[in-house]
Amino acid sequence: MKKLFTLLTLLMFGFATLTQAHNTPTYSFKADTVKKHLKKDGTPDKRYKENKTPKGPLKKDGTPDKRYKANKADTAKKAAKPKKKKS
Repeated sequence: MKKLFTLLTLLMFGFATLTQAHNTPTYSFKADTVKKHLKKDGTPDKRYKENKTPKGPLKKDGTPDKRYKANKADTAKKAAKPKKKKS
């Protein structure tokens, strides 16, 4: 009788765990739920990296490819500083 009782108890717990596993909610990440930085008028705020558009072709790692003219002009402006003349 004890063997029958333990067997029924094990089956009941086993069945309960199987049915509980199917009722658990699944959570999935949706890209729409990510908050995008927008201005009051609804346009993207260009101060944030995800809203900036690249000016020229990019390399595989996402950095600008300096072989192209569109990407060279950006660094040339930063590097060109007027030199002070000595008097």
